[in-house]
Amino acid sequence: MPEVRGIPFDAPLYHGDREHGSAFLNCQAVQAVFTIANDVERLLPKQLTPAADPAVGVVGIANYGSSIVGPYLEQYSGIEVRDPGGETGFYIPYIYVTTNDAALASGREILGAPKKLAHIALTREGGLIQGTLERPTGKRLLTITAQPDSRLRAAARQMFSTHTNFYSVRHLPPVNQFGKGAATQLVKWCTDRTFRRDAGGEEVLFTGLVSLTYDSPSVIDPVHNLTVGEIMLGTYEEYDSRLQAIDLLSDA
Repeated sequence: MPEVRGIPFDAPLYHGDREHGSAFLNCQAVQAVFTIANDVERLLPKQLTPAADPAVGVVGIANYGSSIVGPYLEQYSGIEVRDPGGETGFYIPYIYVTTNDAALASGREILGAPKKLAHIALTREGGLIQGTLERPTGKRLLTITAQPDSRLRAAARQMFSTHTNFYSVRHLPPVNQFGKGAATQLVKWCTDRTFRRDAGGEEVLFTGLVSLTYDSPSVIDPVHNLTVGEIMLGTYEEYDSRLQAIDLLSDA
């Protein structure tokens, strides 16, 4: 069985196998899907194009209760794109995790997901759920607040899939002035989610009013580059998930 593991080889931060991918259990997530009010071409690799006009973005915060690299929280920002094969998915320009070195390293080294460490919270108060991202502490980069008070209806499920493709750029800088060892690769990966069902047998997949604000823009962490136009959908989800690398789309 092909093994995936990091370095040092005798004591890696992470390891797994290619057949089964990564497991994420007891997950909770809140997210907003919206039209992006600014041009995103400069954020995308040349092999990817926006899947819609105006471009569609997603911002979410997830709490992974358990995974093969342990529990952690994650904040992600994505742009809906079309790849050279005609498939759609989300390119990830920004992604953050809480203090889990294995989650950070495996995401960057295997997938090229540009993970950084940050302070992320997902809290509930009454009927509201709020996710926040800070880097460093006190520098609030974004807040997402949702009131998930109704089940997601069939009409909205067409823009909501349990299988989602993702794209990221894995980059290795050169080791010397001659450019030796440099690599820039476009990686395609995916997640497959299985939603938790409640005591009545219904999926824990809710929608409702949602707001997304970029509280304190930063040139160091420019998550605000996905300017919010019109909110299309807000969701709260509980699920298990499997993540797998699919292919290397380019090596330039």
